[in-house]
Amino acid sequence: MSNTTDFPKPTLVSVNGVELEVFEAGQENAGNPIVLCHGWPEHAFSWRHQMPVLAAAGYHVIVPNQRGYGNSSCPTEVTDYDIEHLASDLVALLDHFGYDDATFVGHDWGAMVVWGLTLLHPERVNRVINLALPYQERGEKPWIEFLEEIFGGDNYFVHFNRQPGVANAVMEENTSQFLRNLFRKNVPPAPPEPGMMMINLAQAETPRGEPLMSDNDLAVFVSAFESTGFTGSINWYRNLDRNWRLLADVNPIIQQPTLMIYGEQDMIPKFERLTEFVPSADVVSLDCGHWIQQEKPEQTNQAILQWLGQQDGN
Repeated sequence: MSNTTDFPKPTLVSVNGVELEVFEAGQENAGNPIVLCHGWPEHAFSWRHQMPVLAAAGYHVIVPNQRGYGNSSCPTEVTDYDIEHLASDLVALLDHFGYDDATFVGHDWGAMVVWGLTLLHPERVNRVINLALPYQERGEKPWIEFLEEIFGGDNYFVHFNRQPGVANAVMEENTSQFLRNLFRKNVPPAPPEPGMMMINLAQAETPRGEPLMSDNDLAVFVSAFESTGFTGSINWYRNLDRNWRLLADVNPIIQQPTLMIYGEQDMIPKFERLTEFVPSADVVSLDCGHWIQQEKPEQTNQAILQWLGQQDGN
């Protein structure tokens, strides 16, 4: 499934007051659901290398474009993208298919949603597999305030919150160039540049590193964001402090069996105290950057299947 013609056709599913564009592989009546949650600025297509492999292993693979992405609904209210809404979409998706619980897999922002879903609705999650973004400890300060103190106003998490609409406009003027420059691998380290990283990427004429994917595959992402723009997906960032408040009274410990997959070259730091909050976590590190399941699809698939097999006693 490494090219666009093999990717399954979607269905639009009405859940939780929105429509989600959902891609499936494997047999629905096989039970054994596994839900794959993409990151930013991505698409269900990010999981094209995992879907057929998991389906062949007997799973019902469910891959939504989450709200704000692809042909899924893009609500206009910023607060419609908080963790309660995003988690409730996934719960409603399980209800739609008639499942009590499922294994949830998240990459990047999708991992943030899976962590939050597991905290808010632990009974609906039987196992967690997250890539790139480890569990985030809820500190004393709201996340954006905390990040602003450490990294300043040009940090893109901060910028998206403090200067709404600015980055969206630049990225929308340069959608193809931005995504071409962002989806790279083997990117050599560079000194930090002044200004906001995502705006710099959108405006850079020469990409660094090597292309992550073929032009045909990249075109799927470009076409999706040329259609939706970036506002809906950036609204996920604009709820970080709201999410911090929403999770204030939630038990922070995740008891489910968990696999955390890191990319050794990723800029996102590992969380050394992961097992304090996720006592059943196993950790795998692959020699790659941020776009783990697209850069190292075979190794990612092997790590996931081996871990699931251990959980099932195979």
